[in-house]
Amino acid sequence: MKNSSGSSISIVIVTSGSKEYLFHCLDSIKAQSYPAFEVIVIDNSLNPDFSADVRRRFPSINLYSSPKNLYYGLSLNKGIGISQGEFVLCLNDDVVLSRDFIRQALNGFWVKDNIGMVSGKVLRADGLILDSTGLFLSIFYSAEERGYGKIDTGKFEKPGLIFGVSGSVAFYRKKMLEDIKQGEDYFDPAFRMFYEDLDVSWRANKRRWQAYYIPAAKAFHVRGGSLRADSGLDKPFARKYINDELHCDLIKNRYRAILKNASLLGFLVHLVPIILYDIGAWAYVLLFRRKVARIFLRDLKHRLSLRFRQ
Repeated sequence: MKNSSGSSISIVIVTSGSKEYLFHCLDSIKAQSYPAFEVIVIDNSLNPDFSADVRRRFPSINLYSSPKNLYYGLSLNKGIGISQGEFVLCLNDDVVLSRDFIRQALNGFWVKDNIGMVSGKVLRADGLILDSTGLFLSIFYSAEERGYGKIDTGKFEKPGLIFGVSGSVAFYRKKMLEDIKQGEDYFDPAFRMFYEDLDVSWRANKRRWQAYYIPAAKAFHVRGGSLRADSGLDKPFARKYINDELHCDLIKNRYRAILKNASLLGFLVHLVPIILYDIGAWAYVLLFRRKVARIFLRDLKHRLSLRFRQ
């Protein structure tokens, strides 16, 4: 797993077996100019035929077929837990890497010893629209992908420090993941999906780890490829195209990330923007997605009842 550079890489991919995404992703990994990696696929498809096809087409990968859907956080925990690399690249299955992605992205870790996360330039599948040039904590205490949905005009060609990395293409130093580990978990399994990347980035920042952006490391992401119908792929305003349960997770997980990570002073400083954000988010729910509110209240009632029993 090592080459002349001495750096070992583990790639962890979570798949739900949607369309041909995983096969395109694995093909791009096979074509990498940097050969020092192992590939671990966590298969949540619950489809034995899909699992057999993956094993047949890519016999060298380490495939774990889950008997139930572990969702994103638990899947990554399982993959990272068995990984052997010094660096771990976590991927959505709807991502394709440029040939030099790993070789270029590794340069970010050499900038400083406390660089624990590296982001490349993540574009949409067409290569024209930006998906992420780094994850940031917005003034609303929400996850903000820099450049999201904008045409790539060359504005983000300068390497530099960022807050964190998008969960779709997240490169981590294993030492950092071990440092921020909560019990046995690298990613908080309560998030399932959405905001799990911000939570990790926020926890890492509090532990003095930093993130770095390398624009020469390019990847291509079908935004929502594993979650949305074809009509919603790569479209802005993600909550419009996801089901009610996931929409509720999107709301809850932001609150969870804030409660876990924000200091009292930081929360008070951002209180007005937080309230404005919530007014807009809940107005949309009450006007167009009322079932989401019912699910949110049902889950809140369940959590409170469990807490009172303890």
